[in-house]
Amino acid sequence: MSRIGKKPVAIPSGVTATIADGQLSVKGPKGTLAMDLVDEVTYTVEDDSVSVQPVSNSKRSRSFWGMQRTLVQNLMTGVTEGYTKVLEISGVGYRAQAQGKTLKLQLGFSHDVDFAVPEGIEIKTPDNTTVEISGIDKQKVGQVAAEIRRWRKPEPYKGKGIKYRGEYIFRKEGKKK
Repeated sequence: MSRIGKKPVAIPSGVTATIADGQLSVKGPKGTLAMDLVDEVTYTVEDDSVSVQPVSNSKRSRSFWGMQRTLVQNLMTGVTEGYTKVLEISGVGYRAQAQGKTLKLQLGFSHDVDFAVPEGIEIKTPDNTTVEISGIDKQKVGQVAAEIRRWRKPEPYKGKGIKYRGEYIFRKEGKKK
């Protein structure tokens, strides 16, 4: 039995959930999200919750059970609150600036990196060493944060680079004389 899968997902007030054509659509104050349904589990929408149950007792059905329930929960959270990831840039001369639908990064290369912001994602730079990525789709927010971080991962000697807020960088000792 999946401990996560057993719990029904509560539908907050102001949110509607419908199942049609093999998709679960969730509409809320921040927007609309849809998810393709898998055949290994059954989804039932009651008036105040969505429950997920495995079709059979096979290993594959039980494997999908908890994950699908979590994906439904992510849809509900996305359309009500949204998701945010914060990146911190450290290093001499490293900075970021949001300009409309592009993020201009100066990361020690001979050129500036212009990152095109995808549809449905909003990027803010409160100061030139902090980048806030927000949106309603958890997967898309995390993917954009990972793509920006990939330009300059934090290195272990000085800690220079782009890191997630709260991430611990394992530091190494430098050369000894």
